Amino acid sequence: MHFPQKPNLAKATDQSIHFPPILAEAAMLDSNGVFTRMGTTAQGLSAGEAARRLRETGSNVVAESGHHGWFWRLATAMGNPLVILLIVLSAVSFATGDPRAGSVMAVMVILGVLLRFVQETRADSAAEQLKAMINVTATVLRDGRALETPLSQLVPGDVVNLSAGDMIPADVRLIAAKDLFVSQGTLTGESLPVEKFGHAEPQSGLSPLELKGICFLGTSVESGAATAVILATGARTYFGSMAGSIASEVAPTNFDRGVKQFTWLMIRFMMVMVPLVLLINGLTKHNWHEAFLFSIAVAVGMTPEMLPMIISVCLSKGALAMSRKKVIVKRLSAIQNFGAMDVLCTDKTGTLTMDQVILQRHCDVMRQENSEVFRDAYLIAHFQTGLKNLLDRAILDHPDANDKIISGFSKVDEIPFDFARRMMSVVVRKPDGEHQLLTKGAPEAVFPRCEFFDLNGRISPMDPARAAELIHHYQELSAEGFRVLAVAHKHLEAGEFISKDDECGLTLKGYVAFLDPPKDSAAGALAALRDHGVTVKVLTGDNDLVTRKVCREVGLNAGAILLGGMVESMSDAELAQAVETTHIFARLSPAHKQRIILALQHNGHVVGFMGDGINDAPALHVADVSISVDSAVDIAKAAASMILLEKDLMVLDDGVIEGRKVFVNILKYVRMGASSSFGNMFSMLGASMFLPFVPMAPIQVLTNNLLYDFSQVPIPTDTVDPDQTSAPRPWHIGDIRRFVLFIGPISSIFDYTTFFVMLYVFGCWDPARAPLFQTGWFVESLITQTLIVHVIRTDRIPFFQGCASWQLTVTTAVIIGIAAWLPFSPFAPVLGFTALPPLYWPILLVTLFCYIFLTQAMKMWLIRKAWL
Repeated sequence: MHFPQKPNLAKATDQSIHFPPILAEAAMLDSNGVFTRMGTTAQGLSAGEAARRLRETGSNVVAESGHHGWFWRLATAMGNPLVILLIVLSAVSFATGDPRAGSVMAVMVILGVLLRFVQETRADSAAEQLKAMINVTATVLRDGRALETPLSQLVPGDVVNLSAGDMIPADVRLIAAKDLFVSQGTLTGESLPVEKFGHAEPQSGLSPLELKGICFLGTSVESGAATAVILATGARTYFGSMAGSIASEVAPTNFDRGVKQFTWLMIRFMMVMVPLVLLINGLTKHNWHEAFLFSIAVAVGMTPEMLPMIISVCLSKGALAMSRKKVIVKRLSAIQNFGAMDVLCTDKTGTLTMDQVILQRHCDVMRQENSEVFRDAYLIAHFQTGLKNLLDRAILDHPDANDKIISGFSKVDEIPFDFARRMMSVVVRKPDGEHQLLTKGAPEAVFPRCEFFDLNGRISPMDPARAAELIHHYQELSAEGFRVLAVAHKHLEAGEFISKDDECGLTLKGYVAFLDPPKDSAAGALAALRDHGVTVKVLTGDNDLVTRKVCREVGLNAGAILLGGMVESMSDAELAQAVETTHIFARLSPAHKQRIILALQHNGHVVGFMGDGINDAPALHVADVSISVDSAVDIAKAAASMILLEKDLMVLDDGVIEGRKVFVNILKYVRMGASSSFGNMFSMLGASMFLPFVPMAPIQVLTNNLLYDFSQVPIPTDTVDPDQTSAPRPWHIGDIRRFVLFIGPISSIFDYTTFFVMLYVFGCWDPARAPLFQTGWFVESLITQTLIVHVIRTDRIPFFQGCASWQLTVTTAVIIGIAAWLPFSPFAPVLGFTALPPLYWPILLVTLFCYIFLTQAMKMWLIRKAWL
C-alpha cells in the first residue's frame, strides 16, 4: 500500500508551458543590472509609473476562477449532454412534421438553460463579492515607501519585500536574501525547501527552476527574508503558462463523479428504452411515424434535463447561506464534500484555544522569575525581521516591555527561524560594545546546542545529570499548559561572520512560558461536531504535553498521542491502522500532516483539514475539504477551498450542516427523477404491448414532462429535516440504485390500476376513446409524480412531521390544479385531451392515497434496513 502523491506540475508537456526568457537573463545580472534592465530603482517604481505599467501588462492574475463572461456561462449551460440531447430531439421533431412537440422541447431547453444561466450569473456575482473579503497582499516599495498592495496590482519592475509565510507574488529576481528558504514543491515535486540567494549566477545551462536567484509565482517563503524585483506577472509567468493545464487537473469530487455516473446511466437507460418503445409500438400499431414521435417524447420524458439547473442553484444557494454563517466558499464543488466530511483534522492553536497568547512567566533554569531572561527574549523578538508569530507578539506586548530594554543595544545580524531548526537567533552589540548571539526556540531543539547554563550569574557546565534535571523543570511548565521556549546566549567576537553552524556551544539562560487558554466555545463545538458524525483529530507541531492538557480541558479524548518521530518510522500500512484509533498527533512536520490525511483518505474517510500556517499548505493541498481563515498566511488561503471569517469550530459546524442541506436537496431531485423514469419504463412498455393505440400522445408526454419539471424548480429552496443533516452525507450510487429498484415500480403499480380503470370502467378499449384513456393517465401520472416528491423529500411522515418549503408547496398545488384544469380548458383540443367523467375523480383520490401510503411504507422499510 502506498499513498498517492500530488501530480508534479513540472512534468507537464504542453507546448504552451515555457519559462520567460527574462528569467535566465536577469539571473546573470548584478543588482544594478537588474534595476536597469527592469527600469526601476532600489526605492521601487513611482505610483504613476506603476499605474502605466499596470495598464500595459494587465492585472497580475493567472487564471480567474469563478468569474466568467456571459457567453461562457451560456455556452456551459447549453453544453450539458442532457441539453444537447433535447436540442437534437427538438430538431428531429420539427424535421419530421411535429412542430407542437418540437416547440414544447424548445421551451424546455429555454427554461432549463435560462434558469441555470440566471442562477449562475447571480452566484458568480455573489462569489466575487465574497472573495473580495479575502485580502492577499504583498509588501511593495513605491516611491521609497513600503505599501501593502493587492497581488493583482503588481507590475514588472516592482520591488517587493519577502518574509516567512509570503507567497512569491510573481516571477522575481532576488536582490538581497538572508537565510531564504523557498518551498517550490508545487512546481518541482520537491518535499524540502531550497535555499535561494541574491547574487548573480554565471550562465551554466541549468534549468530556470534550479537558478538560486530566481523565485517563481506559486511558490512560498518557508523561512528567511529577501528583497526582490518582479520580472514577469500574471499569464507571462512560468506558473501562468501552466494555468490551463493546472486548472484542468482539479480532481472531481465524489459527488461530481456520482452526478456524472447518474447522468450517463439515465442516457444509456434511455438508449435501450427508446428503441424498444419504437419497435413495440411500430409492430403492434403499424403506424411507424406515430411510434417514432412517441419514442422521441419518451426519450425526453426520461431525460433529467433540470439536473444541471438544480445542482447549480443548490450549490449557489448553499454558498450564500454559508457566507451568512461566516464561511466563504472559494470553489462551489467543495460544498458537498463539506457535508460528506466525517473526519476533521485541525490545529490546536486558535481553534481549540483563544489564539490570544500571553507571556505568563520568564524564569531562569530553576523556574525563578528573572528579568534578564525577559530582556534577552525581548531583544530577539524586537530585532528579528521575519514573520512575527503569536509568541513574538506576546513578548512585545508584555506589560514590562518598553524602549528602555533595547537602549544601548543594536542589531548586528540574525539567523531567521525555520521549521527544521525550530529556533531563531539575533546578534546584538551590547552597550559595552561586545557582540552576543541570542537564541530563542523549542527547548528540545535548543538543549542539544547548549554546553553551559546560567544561574544567578554563575556559568556552569551542563553535564548529563544536570541536563536531565533542567529538562524536568521545563517539562513541568509544559505539563501545566504552558508553551515553553528556551532562551540561550553566546559571546561572539566583533566582525565575526555567523551562520546556523554558530548556534552551538550556547549557554542556557532560562525560559519564557506562554499561555493560550482554551476557548469557551471549544467544548460545545466539539460536542456538536461529534453529534453530527464528524470526528475531530488534532494535528499540531506543538508540544505533546501542552496538547494533551488543552485537549482534556475541551473534552477531546487524549488517549495515546502519536508523535512526529513515530509517524516518520511507520510504514503506510502501519500509519493507516494507527490513524483510526489516535485522535491527537503532536510534534508534526508539514510532511507528517500530509501523510496522516492521505492515510485517512485511504481508509475511506472524507477528510477536512483546517490550517492557517505556512506548514499547513501541504496538508491543505491533499485534503478533501481544505479550510483556512481570513487571517491566515497567503499560501494557506490560496490552498484552501473554503475560508472562515472566524476561527471557530462552531462556525465550521454550521457550515457542515449547510453543506449537507445542499446535498439532500440535490438528492431529492435525483431520486425522484430516477425512480419516476424507472417506473415509467414498465408502464410505457407494458401499455405499448397490449393497447391498440399509444398510451399517451407525444405532445401529452412532453407537456407532462414540462409541467413536472416546473414543479421541481423550487427544490433548492426546500427545508431539510434535522435528522437528514445529523450524519455525513457522501454520494453512494448504490443507495440511489436501491431506491430506484424499490420505489420506482410502485408508480407502475398505480399506472396499471389506472389503465384497468380507464379500460374496464370507462370502456377505453375502443381506439375511438383513446383520448379519454390518454387524458386519464396524463392527469394521474402528473399528479402522482408531483405529489410524491413530498413523500420522498423527508424521512418522516409527509405533511405532518416534515413540511416542504412554501415555494415547493405552492408549485405543487399549482401544477396539480393545472393537471385537473387542462382536460376542461381551451387548450384541451390542441393537446388531445377530453373531459373526464365525474367518477374518475374519486377513483383518482383513492389511487393517490394508496400510492402515498405504499410509497411511505416502502421508504420506512428501506430506512429501517439502513439502505437509505
